[in-house]
Amino acid sequence: MNPLEEINRQAKENPLTREALKKQFVEKTKELGLKHTFTFDEAFEIGQELVRRQTFRDKIVEFESNLKNSGKALSEEKMHEINPVKETFAGGCYIREIFNPAGELIITKIHKKEHPFFLLKGRMSILTEEGVQHLQAPYSGITKPGTKRIIYTHTDCIFTTIHSVDSIDKKEIMKEIVTEDYNDPVISLKEIEKLKLNINNNTR
Repeated sequence: MNPLEEINRQAKENPLTREALKKQFVEKTKELGLKHTFTFDEAFEIGQELVRRQTFRDKIVEFESNLKNSGKALSEEKMHEINPVKETFAGGCYIREIFNPAGELIITKIHKKEHPFFLLKGRMSILTEEGVQHLQAPYSGITKPGTKRIIYTHTDCIFTTIHSVDSIDKKEIMKEIVTEDYNDPVISLKEIEKLKLNINNNTR
């Protein structure tokens, strides 16, 4: 077993304290002759946040799978029927205005690109990696790459998103703005960049 495999095994089977990890980081960096573009503190904070996010993601994917297998989830065709979407293109933007009826539980797709959203009508509760938000119109916010939501609509709602896109072809747009898999490299790269930027800003 090489040193990196040993570190991965240890992290899973016998996790160390922060102080012990820092000592190991310094020793292994010297032993392996590595050069890093980040400090230990940056790496540790990013690692902790990624673990927290991965835990949430595993749970939401499991919940969605269990719901689909229960036979109680609506088909995609039925969902589109009771949640009609109005689509508009303007200035390189794809605008989606969707109606969500009251009393509906919705699990969204995984978003690949940062974009604004607007709750134009109604009240809803949203669960994401950041926790639970209770929103009431009018409300606006920003969706970050990697976001997957569980939404409960307390009343009839109108929810609008605006996406910067390179195409007007619906299939190409969907490939550009959403993904079915958290392993999409676009999400991973953008998230790590943002996490490092946030950590640097918070430590200044």
